[in-house]
Amino acid sequence: MWESMVQAKRATVQLGRSVAMVFAMWLFICVLLIAAIGTLSLVGAWLLPEVVLLIRRIANAKRFMVATWTGHEIPQAYQPVTGRLRQRLRTVLRDPGTRSDLRWMAAFYVYGWMGVSALLLWPLGLAVDGVWSGLLRRRPVVLPLISRLADVESRWSAALLKPSPQALLAARVDELAATRADAIAAHEAELRRIERDLHDGAQAHLVALSMRLGLARRAYDHQPETARRLLDEAQDQAEKALTELRHVVRGVHPPILSDRGLVGAVRALAAGSGLDVVVDVDGLADDGPRAPAAVEAAAYFAVAEALTNAAKHSGSGQASVRLQRLRNAVRVVVRDEGRGGADMNAGTGMIGIQRRVAALDGSVTMTSPEGGPTIVDVELPCVW
Repeated sequence: MWESMVQAKRATVQLGRSVAMVFAMWLFICVLLIAAIGTLSLVGAWLLPEVVLLIRRIANAKRFMVATWTGHEIPQAYQPVTGRLRQRLRTVLRDPGTRSDLRWMAAFYVYGWMGVSALLLWPLGLAVDGVWSGLLRRRPVVLPLISRLADVESRWSAALLKPSPQALLAARVDELAATRADAIAAHEAELRRIERDLHDGAQAHLVALSMRLGLARRAYDHQPETARRLLDEAQDQAEKALTELRHVVRGVHPPILSDRGLVGAVRALAAGSGLDVVVDVDGLADDGPRAPAAVEAAAYFAVAEALTNAAKHSGSGQASVRLQRLRNAVRVVVRDEGRGGADMNAGTGMIGIQRRVAALDGSVTMTSPEGGPTIVDVELPCVW
């Protein structure tokens, strides 16, 4: 009996919030009428986008209420309302999310009042269940109806507030357009970095090498010692140029990744990181099927950046890397036991990793509470 009363109390609070919301929304009808008349008369057209944004906030508040009761979040898919007035009007009128919210509002004006029934069920439940459960030791029959009312109200709201397939498709198109733009920006930044590294590194060493070889050729007959010194310097310049070229190549696609695969490359990366790194492999093998080259490269650079950040900022000498093969993805988890407090948007390294992973429709999450640990979790879609 006591558990039924506690659950019925929670359901009553949930229904009471819905009743308060629907009451406020009845007052909101005046704003809707003003916006509609203003739009038709073209005088108050500017008001329509603001009203639609307010409706979105109301719908999101209801989504939060339903998620609090059911434990399941309701996704949202809205097109951003930006730009000039004509563009804003076109967006709110064509957005499928606007039509879904209006359908929900029209229905909620009716079923939102079902919470009033809870006020009638409480006296009846206390009387009937008090005898039925308190004296006869049977399960309550009336008070659980209040919880069922809250369940029904939440299910109806979830069904009406769930984005339509058109809205999900539009949101997906916007997401892909954003990730494509990020991928293009990252690609252009990578090209500029390669050009800068070649110009400032390998090209400068090759120019110096050419000059020393020319001077050595002129001094070869008359000043052999000077020529020998110049040739030694030219050899040093050639070695520096080769080092710079290897650095550029590793930044594009590490050769070790092609030769040894993701597992071998990550183990080599961990060995040279300066940290005590434990590499755990689940489902991936050196001689097994490999992920596409783009997926392996994204996973490799994510591990490299995470270990570099751990070595520089964590204050810990230990870290771990987990490589996991999922059914349709590759998952990489890098963890360090440092001081924590890391911010993914604080530097350019993790932002670059985010863009690289997003271009492959993957995801990057970082958790780094104060005091640690810092965990970087990367998941990349992959067809095996």
